[in-house]
Amino acid sequence: MSDQKQKKSSFIAIVGRPNVGKSSLLNSMLGQKVAIVSQKPQTTRTRIMGVLTKAETQLVFLDTPGLLQPRNRLGEYMVRSVQESVSGVDICILVVEAGKKISRSAMELIDRFRSLNMPAVLAINKIDLLPDKTVLMEQISNVSQLYDFEAVVPVSAKTGSGIPALKQELSTLAKPGEHFFDDDTLTDQPERVIASEIVREKLLRLLNAEVPHGIGVVVERMAERPDGNGIMDVFATIYCEREAHKAIIIGKNGEMLKRVGTYAREDMERFFGCRVNLKLWVKVKENWRNLTSALRTMGYDLSGFDA
Repeated sequence: MSDQKQKKSSFIAIVGRPNVGKSSLLNSMLGQKVAIVSQKPQTTRTRIMGVLTKAETQLVFLDTPGLLQPRNRLGEYMVRSVQESVSGVDICILVVEAGKKISRSAMELIDRFRSLNMPAVLAINKIDLLPDKTVLMEQISNVSQLYDFEAVVPVSAKTGSGIPALKQELSTLAKPGEHFFDDDTLTDQPERVIASEIVREKLLRLLNAEVPHGIGVVVERMAERPDGNGIMDVFATIYCEREAHKAIIIGKNGEMLKRVGTYAREDMERFFGCRVNLKLWVKVKENWRNLTSALRTMGYDLSGFDA
């Protein structure tokens, strides 16, 4: 049998309501961080692709935004991103929280699986937070009746428990076919997008609850210095919707912006494997989440939306 016939691959969408740990699950399966993580809902705004290749099998994961009712143009984009992901993949992973009832949005996704006859795996995440495992057994029994899942796998994206079993189930479901990416590919995200997301993650973690959803980050310039000293310059602009938010982001005597910059630079240096000189600016752009031009500037593909 030829190498080509031995190869297998699948596109896999990771879906679920906000804050169930989809991005953490992607990072855990890849063994490296490609998606930002925070405790605030709607952290993920676009489809983030992660690629896992082991021997002959390549699994291409799409981490999708959490499914909520859209409140602006950005929200509409996020919902459409989830819908298109579900329709265009080979397998879906529905992520739910251990010990929690199935949410309305999860039920809507299950209905979509049914209409598409979509192979799906249920990942019950955060089992490390569940002291009473009998609750988990009851949950598995209940959710197994909702859809003919290919597998139901309890996992903890935080500790790694159950992750090998989940990857094994997905490898078994992969279809014969050539790999879509080089075997050493980790993500399809451009370096500028990764850098901007790293900055946004630090803002999400450090700022007050009302500020982060109105924040966007654009990397204006990113390049290694030509003198060969191994330093990469990254110049990024943080957009917010109000002057009051700008003051919060900058902080007293610029302390908050310095903290964001320090943490983001450290993450960038780990990811890119070089020294980073990060410069941040903050600008106000009112109502940017409803402005098509602003959303496109920040890298959102709005093809199909009215201008």
